[in-house]
Amino acid sequence: MRSPKVHIALPVLNESENLPALLNCLKNQTVQDFSLTVCVNQYESWWDDPSKKEHCLDNQKSLVFLRTCKDLSIEVIDHSSRGKGWPPKKGGVGHARKTAMDRIARRAKARDLILSMDADTFYPPDYLASVKAVFQHHPEITGLAVPYYHRLTGETTDRLILRYETFMRYYLLNMLRIENPYAFTALGSAMAFPVRVYKKLGGLTPVQSGEDFYFLQKLAKNGRFALWAGSTAFPSSRLSDRVLFGTGPALIKGSSGDWASYPFYPYTLFDKLQASFACFPGLFREDLPTPMDAFLRKQFNTRNVWEPLRRNYNDLKNFTRACAARVDGLRILQYLRSEQDGKPLEGEKVLTEFLRKFHREALEEAFPQGPDFSFDASPVSLLNRLRNLLLKEEMRMREKHDQAL
Repeated sequence: MRSPKVHIALPVLNESENLPALLNCLKNQTVQDFSLTVCVNQYESWWDDPSKKEHCLDNQKSLVFLRTCKDLSIEVIDHSSRGKGWPPKKGGVGHARKTAMDRIARRAKARDLILSMDADTFYPPDYLASVKAVFQHHPEITGLAVPYYHRLTGETTDRLILRYETFMRYYLLNMLRIENPYAFTALGSAMAFPVRVYKKLGGLTPVQSGEDFYFLQKLAKNGRFALWAGSTAFPSSRLSDRVLFGTGPALIKGSSGDWASYPFYPYTLFDKLQASFACFPGLFREDLPTPMDAFLRKQFNTRNVWEPLRRNYNDLKNFTRACAARVDGLRILQYLRSEQDGKPLEGEKVLTEFLRKFHREALEEAFPQGPDFSFDASPVSLLNRLRNLLLKEEMRMREKHDQAL
């Protein structure tokens, strides 16, 4: 049987300086059986907007570079040149990713893989081989959220990216701890899935931001997906406002001291979440109290949150899956925010309490004198040590998660 081929989907906007390095990464891959589909894009109106014109001109540089590249076979989709840009209500990175992935899905084999990349990310030579190996070992999975790591640059953004990455790793560690089906970190630069799954789920939802999160959520609702691979993606830590939320906007907010959108939720809230999911089998028979009741009744504007599901699913397995699909990754985030709203928390204290309770051995190994840190004042080297502690524990739990697939 033919080994599945990797098809790379790449959105490009104002990336002419990064493209040579990315293509060099691809040329150095140990696996060379891949295709590259690039969607160079921006809104048509930007051509007449003095503040955006430079992005249009940069995209033209990218088009020339990609079309004259002789070392790789590249399919270029032009949604940038005059007359080809996005209309006002249809555009952004979500549409660009979807456009590239849809093009791949039309020509690729069902067993082939779609690999989502970003132009400003570094991929080691073993990256494609490691991704393929995951799907060969777990052919039944719906997808893969590849591990990631932001390299430090020695610039002021280092402190910001360490704060943001620590938040992301703390969140995932808690979700893995409670074995929640929505335990993943969504990065458009580091996810892969079979063509057959992409087509079955109707493709990517082309939202302006968060398309990676919503698609991974689709994968979680339709099967098990993997979290560990033998390689790592190294995304950029640059400030960027090209999307509404994600790493770039988070760093922009953080640079002004605004981390309100990225709080360290107390681990006890995740415990309540775990207790709620544990009630799903019992809810098949009758209504039971759950820690999320007040939130869910308000969210769905009904007191009968579970009765419609009981009517529609007459067996326990499908009912439980329906409950998990209703209380999905987005609802979980909304629940955590609603519980935390208006209660200022000291992130350093919340994180330390969590580590002492669930990762004491690793904590004492990394900080023999005790963890005494401040995201605002501690040396970057200390914050990096903290980040690496979380990374080590996260990778251990990612691998444990995949061993149970």
